[in-house]
Amino acid sequence: MTDRTASPDAKPWKGPGTGEFIALMAALMASNALAIDAMLPALPAIGDALGVAEENRRQLVITFYLLGFGVAQIFYGPLSDRFGRKGLLVGGLLFYGVFATAAGLAGSFTLLLAARMMQGVAAAATRVLVVSIVRDRFEGAGMARIMSLVMIVFMIVPILAPFFGQGVLAVSTWRHIFIGLGVYGVVLAIWTLWRMPETLAPENRRPLSLSKISEAAWFTLRTRQSIGNTVAQTLVMGALFGFIGSVQQIVFDVFRAPDLLPIVFAAIAGPMAFSSYANSRLVTKHGSRKILLRALVAFTFLSAFHLLVAEVFGESIWSFVVLQALTMGCFGLIGANAGALAMEPLGRIAGTASSVQGVITTIGGALIGFAIGQMFNGTTIPFLIGFTLCGAAGLAVSHWANRLPCRDSHDEVEVESQEIASRPG
Repeated sequence: MTDRTASPDAKPWKGPGTGEFIALMAALMASNALAIDAMLPALPAIGDALGVAEENRRQLVITFYLLGFGVAQIFYGPLSDRFGRKGLLVGGLLFYGVFATAAGLAGSFTLLLAARMMQGVAAAATRVLVVSIVRDRFEGAGMARIMSLVMIVFMIVPILAPFFGQGVLAVSTWRHIFIGLGVYGVVLAIWTLWRMPETLAPENRRPLSLSKISEAAWFTLRTRQSIGNTVAQTLVMGALFGFIGSVQQIVFDVFRAPDLLPIVFAAIAGPMAFSSYANSRLVTKHGSRKILLRALVAFTFLSAFHLLVAEVFGESIWSFVVLQALTMGCFGLIGANAGALAMEPLGRIAGTASSVQGVITTIGGALIGFAIGQMFNGTTIPFLIGFTLCGAAGLAVSHWANRLPCRDSHDEVEVESQEIASRPG
């Protein structure tokens, strides 16, 4: 595929080729995953160094980052719809580097959490603006395909990030993990400034007024396809954040195998990359709706089966890895399709819509994940109950959201296209 001719959904483009474009988008999104997952092996060391004895409280290193990441997204969308994507993205990356370094230099747990929250605020630019940039260029199945290809690279980061953290701890201290993130942010800022053109067309810029922002936000919230898929994605993201918050304690305290944390994490996260690749191949043939609903069915069934196995037969590290890897493989089929479906009727307000959806998925997912993590009791049972409930609720909401045609999209073109898509044959 080439960036100019491969997809009928693609807008005219004078920027980097498709391969570099996907690599840059993936690297930008990976900045968020790296800031979360590289911390996991370091949580005990951070707690020991800063006087945090309670293990569940150490999860706040992840949660505060996610809260900052979630809240700030509401601002980036309207600003990018008014002033464009590129400048805000470069600025966010530079501040990401600054606050990551500040976290590495923090002398207390309170200062560390403050720096982490501000790092999350800066990183929110990547989530909102990557989705907006891709939506500026693609729509529908074309957007889902590009996001799936982005997610292939993005999903490799959770596999490698704990190895990065473990490797740094082997030769230095946890502080250099944060400093490494700071360097990464600056490198991405230079790459974006050098290679990425502005993607928002001048005629699509919206005035920065409260009434216009409120109008766009309300349009996003009242559209069934948008809010339904956003809520479904939030529930599944909550399960994912619950895994991220709990996996260190599960491996350390349940299975007594701290040295295996990077390997366990990689084995479980790896299938997400494979399923993202599969989705990029399948989505143009089968459509986002069908794949999303089937993936949610599989996610819920596997979670419930895993819970049954743990309750009846007990959990071993091998049963945990195998069954959890199968469950996590569904994420690659859920995330890109739910995100593309949620954005599908909102192309004219992509920045604000991405912000609103990002706030809901990140804050809601972080709070659900934190609740799952705080229920940790020395077993995997509360964790698996959380996964099963999130999957079942996400399936129900997604089924409601994706009934065709979506007449409450308030977009005549969208209703017409969905009516055509829903006709037999």
